[in-house]
Amino acid sequence: MKKAVSKIYMGIIFLFLYAPILIMIFFSFNSSKSKTSFDGFSLRWYEALFQDELLMEALFNTLLVAVCSSIIATLLGTVAALGIFNMKKRAKAIALNISNMPIINPEIVTGISLMILFVGVLNITGGELGFFSVLIAHVVFNTPYIILNVMPRLRRMNPNLYEAAQDLGCSPVSAFTKVVIPEIMPGILAGFLMAFTFSLDDFIISYFTSGNFQTLPIYIYGLLKKPIPLSINALSTLLFLIVLTVLIITNVRSARLEKREAEQKNH
Repeated sequence: MKKAVSKIYMGIIFLFLYAPILIMIFFSFNSSKSKTSFDGFSLRWYEALFQDELLMEALFNTLLVAVCSSIIATLLGTVAALGIFNMKKRAKAIALNISNMPIINPEIVTGISLMILFVGVLNITGGELGFFSVLIAHVVFNTPYIILNVMPRLRRMNPNLYEAAQDLGCSPVSAFTKVVIPEIMPGILAGFLMAFTFSLDDFIISYFTSGNFQTLPIYIYGLLKKPIPLSINALSTLLFLIVLTVLIITNVRSARLEKREAEQKNH
């Protein structure tokens, strides 16, 4: 009885979470212009999606910022995590608390702070804000998530492996790339994907630092003043499927790595 109730409860939770997404995917194939009635399957909105130049430009800007900021944040966050990990206990605790502040801080506070920095301190006018200001802003709020994902992998790593590799003839750089990086790679990859996802759908911070530069969330926000084209359903469906595929591949890879590590420990 308890198992049945538990399964029903979980089913309701998943239905509540994913029903809106499934409805959106369903209506992305609607042949009608109506948002409430379904008149038949069609790919017209997917065709309209790729014919909308402004939407494609906003999508390209979003992907460009997401990829660049995620790569930069991953490099900075990994180096920062290594530095924090090698600090003394009290200094490490202080550094971790400071690095976690942007995660806890409301996005609107971060967005306004960065806008004041760019416009008030650096004297960058609103018209000069653009790709680079948005990129810097995304790197700022993405880097803590990299640290958050890499630190647990560093704690799990055997601290003697690096020194053992050097004793066996590896240079410090070679030991780092062949021993440390593979050990913390799952954390780096998880942090990168998290940063990419947050950057992809960020609106508040991008809105305050973008100027005339339009990302996809800002473009969609501008459409709220008029009827939203149903091609947005098609775009959202494609983004959802891409993110879902990446998550599945990542989870399968992580499961295989954990299984391999468990087998090596048993042997």
